[in-house]
Amino acid sequence: MIRALIIDDEQHAREELEHLVREAGPFEVLGSCPNAIDALRRIRMEKPELLFLDIEMPVLNGFELLAMIEDELMPHVVFVTAYNEHALKAFEEKTLDYLLKPVSPERFLKTVHKVREAIRRGEPPRHQVEPLRHIPCQFANRVKLISCADVEYVFSDLTGIHIVTSEGQYFTELTLKVLEERTPLLRCQRQYLVNSDEIDEIKLLDSGLAEIKTRNGNILPVSRRYLRQLKVHLKL
Repeated sequence: MIRALIIDDEQHAREELEHLVREAGPFEVLGSCPNAIDALRRIRMEKPELLFLDIEMPVLNGFELLAMIEDELMPHVVFVTAYNEHALKAFEEKTLDYLLKPVSPERFLKTVHKVREAIRRGEPPRHQVEPLRHIPCQFANRVKLISCADVEYVFSDLTGIHIVTSEGQYFTELTLKVLEERTPLLRCQRQYLVNSDEIDEIKLLDSGLAEIKTRNGNILPVSRRYLRQLKVHLKL
């Protein structure tokens, strides 16, 4: 059985697609999600092999969701869209297949065959994800998109991953690894990333350690390992 997750902001579309998936036979439907943030949580918990992913969703679209998934958790993807131009982009992204809404049972069965063959051959997902331009942060019942350029630094603690800007501190579902790999932010310590444009000075300490002072006066730790990388990036 192929473990699949359905992601679409329209309930009717989710229900129709789930019916097709269940009728096709070789799938275990893990559930469905109405948006990218809920989907990201489910992907981490359920680790699906396949996403049926709507492209045009509010706040964060399907392409942006893929950019937020860690490489080791990346499933195969079948994009679902009502727009021909999005279908072309889905093809260019090297996703497994795409479906145009309304999805016909005949076209869906062709997709099922592609999916089964790719998984049978053990083909890894090969999506060309785009860099993140904004970081989704949650507070109350809202999602705030923060531009990477507005981030001062990021840190992790027992409560999760926190984004710090001049306006305040926010929580994000994204991991430090994804933020390091998909944004311009630089790792300065195991639990910290920093925006290099926000660095005011780097103070060298004993034992090869250092501290970063940001333009807002915050002090961040720098480990020996990442100090060398910072110097290379900053041409010091």
